Amino acid sequence: MAADTPTETLDAVVMGAGVAGLYQLHQLRKEGFKTRLFEAGADLAGTWFWNRYPGSLWDEDLYKGWTWSERFPGQPEIERWLHYVADKLDLRKDIKFNARVTSAHYDKGRNRWTIKTSAGDVIDTHYFVSCGGMLSAPLKTQFEGQDKFKGQIVYTSLYPAEGIEVKDKRVGVIGVGATGIQVIQTLAPKSGHMTVFARTPQYSVKMKNPKWGPEEHKEYHGRYEHTRTTVPHTFSGFDFDWDPKVTWANSTPEERQKVMEDSYEDGSLKIWLASFPEIFFDQEASDAVSEYVAGRMRKRLNNDPHLVDAIVPTLADYGFGTHRVPLENGYLEALQLPNVEVISVRKDRNPIKRFVENGIELEDGRVVELDKIILATGFDAGSGALSRIDVRGRDGRSLAEEWRKDIRTTMGLGKHGYPNLLMTAVPLAPSAALCNMTTCLSQQTEWITRAMVDQRNDGKAFLEPSAEGEDKWVKHHDDTANATLVTKTNSWYMGSNVPGKPRRMLSYVGGVGVYRKKCEEERDAGYPSFVRA
Repeated sequence: MAADTPTETLDAVVMGAGVAGLYQLHQLRKEGFKTRLFEAGADLAGTWFWNRYPGSLWDEDLYKGWTWSERFPGQPEIERWLHYVADKLDLRKDIKFNARVTSAHYDKGRNRWTIKTSAGDVIDTHYFVSCGGMLSAPLKTQFEGQDKFKGQIVYTSLYPAEGIEVKDKRVGVIGVGATGIQVIQTLAPKSGHMTVFARTPQYSVKMKNPKWGPEEHKEYHGRYEHTRTTVPHTFSGFDFDWDPKVTWANSTPEERQKVMEDSYEDGSLKIWLASFPEIFFDQEASDAVSEYVAGRMRKRLNNDPHLVDAIVPTLADYGFGTHRVPLENGYLEALQLPNVEVISVRKDRNPIKRFVENGIELEDGRVVELDKIILATGFDAGSGALSRIDVRGRDGRSLAEEWRKDIRTTMGLGKHGYPNLLMTAVPLAPSAALCNMTTCLSQQTEWITRAMVDQRNDGKAFLEPSAEGEDKWVKHHDDTANATLVTKTNSWYMGSNVPGKPRRMLSYVGGVGVYRKKCEEERDAGYPSFVRA
């Protein structure tokens, strides 16, 4: 068989067996599209398969047929839930595991995509639907000499299912973002000694995670209809939202303090995404909420000057909520354990110089001896999953090359020059960062399914964003983002953590409900931002 001879002919290929991919497969099968899902991993669950470090409303029957053990369930339980969904909907028969998509080339003459995988598949397909995830392309080899270290190096994004042995071991953790925090609070008490290499300090919120019993399960199952009709229209896709009667400008100092206290004590992301909307664009509000959260952190650190300096952001660093806000449970207490050392390795302090055989050498010449190093060093967010694949559109144009010059999409659903390539969790949609991902990914896959059905019903062969439509969306996205304080901060939200990546707010910040409405308007108007033929 020739290298490019198709092994299978399909209506649609779906890439990625996480929340979006599984739901997309379910919908397309239901609509009669001959579909196959390809997954790089050995099993399903996407993020919850790969990210095993410690620490959806598709259907009413699915919703009511599952009971969660706690308010914020951990990775193992979420992975079990996704297995439950896949088995309940009999999805596995159309999923191929250990088959990473390596290339996707569009043939303009035939209006077909040729998809190749690491398992040797050559698929001839009409549509290519990317559900590769917003945080699925880990950053590697960021430090000189990583190959010289004789101990074990583990990426949080590729954490071994069996875990790692840390008892009586010298463990180093690089990074104090969301994943680093979860690793530290879980492994520090079990480690022989842990050294935390703190790069960028992060505002964090203490999580309240009560266990759920029969009463909570009954209440959860009973609010299906309320959740179905309200959550998709909130600002962030969570079950809380801004109170239109509560703004920074119309509140007294006492009222502001009470809102901050009440939303913080909720033990969720409410203080970030449902306290005062002005924290995103008004400096006074941002400074006040930032200082409130920092004050709560300093108090839990017993105002230890070294820990406060290394771990707690200041107003000179950035404002609360302009980075992703991690929830934590015991993180700040773990940093104070006698077997834990925290070293600030900010660029202006004592940064990591290189890895050596027995550990990590700092700029001042000190060598921290380690047995294991855990890298919680982030991702090439939003664009990384597709940029690491050889995706070629009309006339051989390369998606990776285009995104290296300018990060552009149309509503985070398609890209000009790439007919019948439909996307989730890519830049310029809320699902790229600022959203309850299950809510946003469900909405995007539903829009994609309806668009494909409309194409079939209208006898159209391809759907491609127009240049004008893309320009219009990029301008709207940028105008919305640039009105906020988020664009003034260097973070992965802006692509700043990836050398050479074009600077643009990755996530649409206009709100989940607003984005959904704009997507519906696009469809209702007959897809004016797209070319259909």
